[in-house]
Amino acid sequence: MGVSISACLLAAGHPVVALSRNLSKHRNVRRQVETLLRQMAEEGLLKRDAARLTKEFAVTEKYDSLRDCQIVIESIVESVEEKRAALRKVEEVVSPQTIIGTNTSAIPVTILQEGAKFPERIFGLHWAEPAHVTRFMEIICGRDTSLPYAECMVELAKHWGKEPSLLRKDIRGFITNRLAYALFREAFHLVESGYASIDDVDRSMRNDLGYWITFAGPFRFMDLTGIPAYAAVMKDLWPELSCATEVPPLMKSLVESGARGVTNARGFYKYTPQQARRWEKLFLKFTYEIRALALKYPEDVGNKPAPSQRQQTQTQRRTLRVAGRP
Repeated sequence: MGVSISACLLAAGHPVVALSRNLSKHRNVRRQVETLLRQMAEEGLLKRDAARLTKEFAVTEKYDSLRDCQIVIESIVESVEEKRAALRKVEEVVSPQTIIGTNTSAIPVTILQEGAKFPERIFGLHWAEPAHVTRFMEIICGRDTSLPYAECMVELAKHWGKEPSLLRKDIRGFITNRLAYALFREAFHLVESGYASIDDVDRSMRNDLGYWITFAGPFRFMDLTGIPAYAAVMKDLWPELSCATEVPPLMKSLVESGARGVTNARGFYKYTPQQARRWEKLFLKFTYEIRALALKYPEDVGNKPAPSQRQQTQTQRRTLRVAGRP
């Protein structure tokens, strides 16, 4: 996700230093970042020149190049050991005031803080792909995270075009992944038990959950559609939901076969290489369109007035004074 995160930060006006362990492997990264910025401009999400912004993007193999950064975002493989090692190397070169975010989907931040010199400035930063388009972000406090650091990041994330959620207590999987994996578990249960096919499950989710989830989260949706009925269903349905604790056999067999989804045209569905590329393009197009739709229906409609442009500018200045420019 480093490419799309870099594009997001550049679009927000920050110079970006990207650290790679293998520059030869990422020799095309500058062109990839510029392509994403051009797409943002085409979709009306960027007013500045993409080529000029790309000049503010540097790629390096040396941790020392991060020395002057005031915010560092780690975004490597989902491995406790590798993330800890990377965070320790970052701490060796940056100042004690530098804020450090770790991009993780489920690892408790408290685990990654262990052994850190200044654990209070380390927090979780959960992005969604494509990071340069989606408005999603979760900011997670570990046991030792300083809340003012996290609150500062909430304001800065808004400057990045995000609508961030703040988790004041650390928990594996955070908000969206705990909810999503509960759904995934039940989806596997329905398919593996013979109740429905993969495409039937997908179709039901698209046409029910898929039509309202962008407009309202689960609690707002229950408000909108009548609370008592949900309590009645919970009483009878919850005891029958899957409580499996093992990776589903279907998932195991796919992974063992080498399937990676549209990335290599092998997944739950059959794809030709052309179909796989088309699905990737359609997903990106949909992401832009659903973002535009969501912005028509703000989260807090009618609850509180939107800040004026002057108030937004003052907030951004205060945040950047504290957090600095990455």
